Amino acid sequence: MESPKRILGIEGGGTKTNWVLLNGGGAVLREGVLSASNLQLISDEALTSLLSVLPRDATHVGAFLAGCGTADDRARLHRLVEKIWPDAQLAIGSDRDSGLATAFRDGDGIAVIAGTGAAVHGRKGERIEKAGGWGQLLGDRGSGYDVARRGLREVLTHFDLNHQITPVAEEILRTLSLNRLQDLVGWAMQADKMSVARLAPAVFNAAKFGDRQMVEIIESGAQVLAEFTQAVAQRLEFPDAPVRLIGGMFTNHEEYAALYRYRLSQLVPKATVEVCAESGALGAAWLAEHIPSAPPPRETTVASDADALATAATEQSNPRSTDLEKQTTAQLVELFISEEPKITEALSAQREELVDAVDLVSTALTAKGRLFYVGAGTSGRLGVLDASEIPPTFGAPPELVQGIIAGGVTALHRAVEGAEDQPEAGALAMLERGVCQRDVVCGISASGRAPFVVGALERARFLGARTILLTCNPQRTKTHWDVEIDLPTGPEIVTGSTRLKAGTATKVVLNILSTCAMVRLGRVRGNAMVDLHISNAKLRDRGVRLVSRELKISYEEAMARLEHAGWNVRAALR
Repeated sequence: MESPKRILGIEGGGTKTNWVLLNGGGAVLREGVLSASNLQLISDEALTSLLSVLPRDATHVGAFLAGCGTADDRARLHRLVEKIWPDAQLAIGSDRDSGLATAFRDGDGIAVIAGTGAAVHGRKGERIEKAGGWGQLLGDRGSGYDVARRGLREVLTHFDLNHQITPVAEEILRTLSLNRLQDLVGWAMQADKMSVARLAPAVFNAAKFGDRQMVEIIESGAQVLAEFTQAVAQRLEFPDAPVRLIGGMFTNHEEYAALYRYRLSQLVPKATVEVCAESGALGAAWLAEHIPSAPPPRETTVASDADALATAATEQSNPRSTDLEKQTTAQLVELFISEEPKITEALSAQREELVDAVDLVSTALTAKGRLFYVGAGTSGRLGVLDASEIPPTFGAPPELVQGIIAGGVTALHRAVEGAEDQPEAGALAMLERGVCQRDVVCGISASGRAPFVVGALERARFLGARTILLTCNPQRTKTHWDVEIDLPTGPEIVTGSTRLKAGTATKVVLNILSTCAMVRLGRVRGNAMVDLHISNAKLRDRGVRLVSRELKISYEEAMARLEHAGWNVRAALR
């Protein structure tokens, strides 16, 4: 006899974790509230302890936590949940997913979530759009944290100006069990996001009694959430969207919901607004029963690609360097020098592909398009480096050639673990940079398999952009990009260290692509950088010597000519 369904839904946020256990008919068997479980703010040990106290006999488990936004996050959460419920059907994701499911199940609409944090999420068919939710440092506008933080600032500003303790200041001191306003400094140094957000009711109470500054704070929060909703509705082309208000800011403060409803009616008149008082755990339970998660993205990707990666040319052992530790310094240097000709050989083998790539880039840039380099690790750093040199060398606008590296700016100076394993992040980068059919995207990956790069190329092609793949692995399975450059640089002296020959050859290819394209755009005369951006003494001297040589005039005359032209080399040469 088949065991009865027992469906456990878990939704965790920055303030609390709601959970509910349902039977197969949807009746609530048990429910409760636990401590906060934002995935970015909780350790594996703490989250395991929290999950371990929940009912173990669930046949379906849906766990949806704030901060669970990437493939790595989902893989981590899946692993921890699977330890507790190894035989259950699992659904894993972010509180955005459970919020939408709570409000609309699998239907369309816009969910406005305002609790400790705040964000607006909309869904129409296969499309999902978002506004807000950037965290407390950069966003969370209209949230409990935002309202409380701004209230605290007004309290302290009023005290600084008038040396008075206002009623809202008194309530904050009572709430925090502090004796003096000056004690707020010490408290604030230790306070986390949730602690600050718990002061929002004091702001609302002060507003009820007519505190003008507190009223303005609440009105501003409702207004920005309404504007975010308008933006999402416009992007989804959904003017009559059903809107559901979720979270304690709406369920605990009717005036906030009413104010939001009024502000939205002025921006999106056809929208229908309702407060959704259901716990997000119910949405998590519904997802657990109806939409089980696929296997963890990162773990699956790594496992399936491991054998193919092991056969990549750049991963093979170089027979000429199997005894590095035994060689003298002179022998080591000679070994490196002897390997350099293989870079020239590799470039020569791809001469036709390089011509095609240069023509592709030149055509795009001439037609007002852009060139994007996309890579991870060394490949990404090389792309960013080449892109950064274009404006000062050729006077081109910085948006003309752009570098994108997995893991963002942090990855420029240190490794960001797992960044290259997320194809979704690469695809999202294409959307965020506004890639379109006029552009060219050059994916750089020594093995040709980096998921971040492949994800970016696939999305770029979907958006209509032309695509180039630059690799050092001719043995890879061929794909379907507009141009594929496979440099046969062979095994590295240090096995797998693609910053060596593969990195050098890659840098040369990027030099060829960008420099030849700039020549085609007319930013070079002869071999002179006529659009050189003069920003320091060295470049000033270079510019003077260039003008002197081209016009066959003295150094002093060239300097005077450049000064008169505002240090614009092209203008000085006219």
